[in-house]
Amino acid sequence: MDGDHATLETLTRRLIEFRDARDWQQYHSIKNLIISLNLEAAELMELTQWKSAEAVESDIKTEPGRARIAEECADVFLYLLLIAERAGLNLTEIAQAKIALNEEKYPVEKARGNVVKYTDL
Repeated sequence: MDGDHATLETLTRRLIEFRDARDWQQYHSIKNLIISLNLEAAELMELTQWKSAEAVESDIKTEPGRARIAEECADVFLYLLLIAERAGLNLTEIAQAKIALNEEKYPVEKARGNVVKYTDL
């Protein structure tokens, strides 16, 4: 990877190699992976607990704040890669499909500048 941006496939392969070298696949049922993803997402959310939006924005401008958020984002991302691999999902394809669906649900002329759910547009 030598400084190049890794593809999702490359990252997934490296993660699977890491997992398999430690014989952890036995613990990686879909259920356990989904639970773990949510636990890590909660740790990311914990970084905002009891803070104003402004304080959180300020935190990410500091090296320690960015490092904490980066580590938790990485944990969430890696569990998502494991879930997608286990379920046989191509994250790039399904993300593109979801964006296209959201473009239909939230046309610019109706959704721009508001947070109303598509069913109420």
